[in-house]
Amino acid sequence: MINCIAVDDEPLALKLLQDNISKVPFLKLVSACNDAFEAMKVLQENKIDLVFIDIQMPGLTGLQFIGSLENKPLIIFITAYKQYALESYDLSVVDYLVKPVALDRFIKACNRAKELHELKTIKQQPFAEYFFLNVDYSQVKVTFDDIIWIKSLGDYLRINLKSTTTPLIVRTSLKAIETELPPNKFIRIHKSYLIAIAEITAVRKNSVFIKEMELSVGETFRETVEKLIRKEL
Repeated sequence: MINCIAVDDEPLALKLLQDNISKVPFLKLVSACNDAFEAMKVLQENKIDLVFIDIQMPGLTGLQFIGSLENKPLIIFITAYKQYALESYDLSVVDYLVKPVALDRFIKACNRAKELHELKTIKQQPFAEYFFLNVDYSQVKVTFDDIIWIKSLGDYLRINLKSTTTPLIVRTSLKAIETELPPNKFIRIHKSYLIAIAEITAVRKNSVFIKEMELSVGETFRETVEKLIRKEL
């Protein structure tokens, strides 16, 4: 369930927004606010995941209010003015809806917010610091911090560790092991390579370096590497 608030100084617009929210099964409306100051109080007292907010409001506009927040929830602007769209996206909003908003367009924005909320929740979940891998008929404990990089060898993986010069050979797929690893510590740079972010020493356009070792960046993974450089992962 996604906890949300609705913020609009126009009573009829606020009532319509409340009605639309009630039609989305995964939304829980915590409060309907008449201005940004009321919304600020609600955010301080409750855990809010999503804010639906108008832009043109007296005292403090929606843009000013959202820009003032340090820990921003997900934001969907709902406004009668198209000209603020570009400025709003600088605030990394989920969507920008122009009144009057059709219900199907509203639901589409909510579904996008739901996807982003689920990704955010997954990233915040605590991971164990190790897993067990089946190696030579034994379950071998491997800590995440011991892993340098992993290479796919068809039906097998070669896992290179700090603690030993002898890599582990494990029968599993790169995709399967990637789901076991914390996403804030590992990055996929190639269809065959998964590496520990902490071990990266340099990045070039098409390569990632672990000390003197150069690994190629696959074309479909270049954007992921660029996000790492920009600290967006």
